[in-house]
Amino acid sequence: GCINPSMLVSLIGTSTDMFLGIVHNPRMRLSLHAPLSLAWQHPFEDVAHPWHVPVDAQPLSSPHWVAPNHALAKAWGWPMPDWCDDTLLQVLCGNVVSPGSQPHATVYSGHQFGVWAGQLGDGRALSLGVIPTPMGPQELQLKGAGKTPFSRMGDGRAVLRSSIREFLCSEAMHGLGIPTTRALAVIGSPDPVLRETVETAAVVTRVAPSFLRFGHLEHFASRGDTVTLRALVDHFVQKHRPHLMQIEAGMPRDLAFLEDVVNHTAKLLAQWQSVGFCHGVMNTDNMSLLGLTLDYGPFQFLDGFDPSHICNHSDHQGRYAYARQPAIANWNLHALGQALLPLVQDTDAVLETLSGFGPLYTAQLDLAFARKLGFSGVEPDDHALIQNLLTCLAKEKTDFTIFWRRLSEAVHEWAHSPSRSVFQAVSDLFIEPSHWTAWLDHYLHRLQHEDLQTSARQMRVTNPKFVLRNHLGEQAIAQAKLGDFSMVQDLLTVLQNPFDEHPTFASFAAFPPDWASTIAISCSS
Repeated sequence: GCINPSMLVSLIGTSTDMFLGIVHNPRMRLSLHAPLSLAWQHPFEDVAHPWHVPVDAQPLSSPHWVAPNHALAKAWGWPMPDWCDDTLLQVLCGNVVSPGSQPHATVYSGHQFGVWAGQLGDGRALSLGVIPTPMGPQELQLKGAGKTPFSRMGDGRAVLRSSIREFLCSEAMHGLGIPTTRALAVIGSPDPVLRETVETAAVVTRVAPSFLRFGHLEHFASRGDTVTLRALVDHFVQKHRPHLMQIEAGMPRDLAFLEDVVNHTAKLLAQWQSVGFCHGVMNTDNMSLLGLTLDYGPFQFLDGFDPSHICNHSDHQGRYAYARQPAIANWNLHALGQALLPLVQDTDAVLETLSGFGPLYTAQLDLAFARKLGFSGVEPDDHALIQNLLTCLAKEKTDFTIFWRRLSEAVHEWAHSPSRSVFQAVSDLFIEPSHWTAWLDHYLHRLQHEDLQTSARQMRVTNPKFVLRNHLGEQAIAQAKLGDFSMVQDLLTVLQNPFDEHPTFASFAAFPPDWASTIAISCSS
């Protein structure tokens, strides 16, 4: 969720109970005849579940495919290319309820921009249910399918612009090997949606093993509902972390659950930082219990490396600036620990568990950058070497992605012909190269500890040639608004395999144009 902090006060204290009488739209439940048979299960069918309510989507007129994700459908064994037929189109835009599906929305609360926002919930997302796949059970969620009981003052819709951005970025993150929700499709409609201007509606089908967030636990803890809090934690562990069931029930298992979230979050943040990814809205309700990248709003991959960069123009205080993301993740984990205290009832034990974030994050970050540098592991002096390089990049705001890709190519050439001239293309990125040159001396000395051929191969599959730069997304969106979705598909092609060369799309790996720095991305979607 993402709202203006000035709106928070009016949202606090809203009751869940008032929503339980939601009325279903009977004309939505139509028969479904399609070659694709989906064996739906409700994600919470095994427990009492006061954290969700049934809700049907609001129909969209004249829906059309914007971007089907054939790669994901193929991985699930769905028939190519017939899976994206008109019947499934109607299901994935919310116009038809597939037999066995039980659409629902969940309630959660959270801290937004560091302020307790009270009750939030799936305001424009609804879950269709869980289906079995070769990747394990996957939950399908429609974002932008209309009002839910938790829409607050919103219309429950998403616009084409933000839906394309989420679709592409979730697949880009997956291509980079970073844990994330994924996207099966974007479906558009001419229906008008009012944001800063009138835009057109769209629905993105999000995919994940679970969409449970820190905020789900915060919600019931804040209301003193320890019975539901206990049921929610037990459900999550049984379904998604079954190995923890071997631990004694009660405090030992609850602390192990918290430690699991801490560990996955630390690893996720190290991966974000290593590719220059800015989330933009790291509210507690946007943090996944599975350690997935969740809720793509005003995100950005850095162009020039600027640790103080703020990608969300609604973030006036810079709370979610790139360099602050690890500290914010730690803050959010403490909010989660606070929510678990009614179960654990041992503040010191919770704090001790949470203290593991800092050391693990630092170790994971050093390991991530060591791999980017072609090292097989982390040696004692590597932390200083990495930090000196980042200082060098920040001093001139060197293009982050291009630097690492050029360094990879230079090491590949160095492995065959050890001449410093192979690093000239990297040196050309610096106006004042003295700091870089001094760093390069230390780096080449450190590379002597490695097998150069192995290092070169490792760097080429660690440092991407392609990321979803803001200006590329804007260009694809501009074309899509005119009914041309070809650039969306072209970007999807390279972002799903970002380490490959893709010579046809070499322009996607070029320096950003000057106007890219003027792009302003906010929470509005």
